[in-house]
Amino acid sequence: QVQLVESGGGLVQAGGSLSLSCAASGSIFSINAMGWYRQAPGNQRELVATITSGGSTNYADSVKGRFTISRDNAKNTVYLQMNSLKFEDTAVYYCNAHVIMDWGRWGAYWGQGTQVTVSS
Repeated sequence: QVQLVESGGGLVQAGGSLSLSCAASGSIFSINAMGWYRQAPGNQRELVATITSGGSTNYADSVKGRFTISRDNAKNTVYLQMNSLKFEDTAVYYCNAHVIMDWGRWGAYWGQGTQVTVSS
């Protein structure tokens, strides 16, 4: 089994910063892509940012220039540094990872989600 544990969510004022982390553990040989998604009440879950094992990143237009995704391969951990936060960033943030366990065994896993609330 593979588990993803998120941390770092909370309440922050507009214009402030918050850092999220997500650590993967379990039967892991390597992790390909990792990413962050978010879902606000009444909205669909949307991609925030992704990062490959080689460090290639992709961001949603709404967070470009404000958010930074990074990872520590040795720790199987992905981070999301969120700066210049806006009220519109309020959502539950979910971590995702494409995990390779061994030959013929792989899967996509999700964290339980962490609430980020930005006060205006």
